[in-house]
Amino acid sequence: MSSIGTGYDLSAAQFSPDGRIFQLEYAMKAVENSSTVVGICGKDGVVLGVEKLITSKLHEVSSNKRLFTIDRHVGIAISGLIADARQVVSRAKDEAADYRMTYSQSIPAKHLMNRVSSFMHVYTLYSAVRPFGCSLMMGSYGPEGPTLYMADPSGVSWGYNGCAVGKAKQAAKTELEKLKMKDMTCRELVNEVAKIIYTVHDEVKDKAFELELSWVGEVSGGVHEMVPQEIREEAERLAKEALKDSDSEDDD
Repeated sequence: MSSIGTGYDLSAAQFSPDGRIFQLEYAMKAVENSSTVVGICGKDGVVLGVEKLITSKLHEVSSNKRLFTIDRHVGIAISGLIADARQVVSRAKDEAADYRMTYSQSIPAKHLMNRVSSFMHVYTLYSAVRPFGCSLMMGSYGPEGPTLYMADPSGVSWGYNGCAVGKAKQAAKTELEKLKMKDMTCRELVNEVAKIIYTVHDEVKDKAFELELSWVGEVSGGVHEMVPQEIREEAERLAKEALKDSDSEDDD
């Protein structure tokens, strides 16, 4: 019965006989059932996009955002349980503030990701706690140029040129692999991220959603900020047109 977690999923600190940590797998499943998040690192910055599902028509449009500014030059997009993710985001802000207070400069994204992923990993080591049911994608722009990282609930983090996480991550990765992202500007990447999210959302036929987009790079003066409304709306319009053209070709 060990293969289905019976008796071995009561603690995040316990391995099953075949070397699995079931609570960690449950946390990853929570991410896989969540909103799709896409991030692309271009030649002059990073663009983050989130498919924020609307579960009720009564909710305020701007509530429960999944994009956060950690420091002036760092932004994070989250997928998974939003309550868990807020704790990780809070820790990331504390780490960035502590580094600035100690060294009087902005924290490099690599160091920040190492600290945050270590914090997430600690919650997989003790029976009194459980893993965070979220993954985070971190984009930044600094002296080293644009960088993009992602960490999963286990605390493992990787650097990426482009990545996706969430319900439709596989379809999104397929679309990402078609792009020459290192030759593209943030302005171009905004349109591509919107197109990918609309495409994969159409495939899973899920509930209504709101597209959230942010960027950090030369276009924003090195500051992480939400993509201006007019640019976001234009990207959405182009994404919808591309989706209609694709549907027309399929019908033919």
